[in-house]
Amino acid sequence: MSYCPEHLKYTKDHEWVEKTGDRRVRVGITDFAQKQLGDLVFVDVPTVGRTLEAGELIGTVESVKSVSDLYAPVSGRVTALNPDLEGDPELVNTDSYGDGWIAEIEIAGTGALTGLLDAAQYKEYLAAETE
Repeated sequence: MSYCPEHLKYTKDHEWVEKTGDRRVRVGITDFAQKQLGDLVFVDVPTVGRTLEAGELIGTVESVKSVSDLYAPVSGRVTALNPDLEGDPELVNTDSYGDGWIAEIEIAGTGALTGLLDAAQYKEYLAAETE
C-alpha cells in the first residue's frame, strides 16, 4: 500500500492537497502516482496567476515510461510553482509529499475542498482500483 499522510486531502486522479493557510493550498501527485510513473524527467505546470477550475487539465508529468495529465484538484488561482522541479523533476519521486510539491493555489471560496477524499477514503479507493 502506498503512503498517504493523514493530514492531506486526495483526488481520484492521484493528486494531493495540503491546506497551508486560510485560503491557500499546496498540491502535488501522490506516492502511488509517482510509483506508477517511474522516474520523472519533466514536469509541465500551469503559470503563476492562472485561474483554474477543479478537474481542469493543468499540465503533465513525463517519466521514462509515459506522460500523464495533471488536473486541478481545486478551483482557484496559481500563486506559486515549485522552482526546484525544473532542474530536478525527480524530487517528485524522492519526496512526493514534501520537496516534490508542484504548485500553490489560492482557493476560490470556502467550499473548494469539498469533495476531496480524506486519507482513509483514498486508501479505500486505491485498494479497489488495484484489485
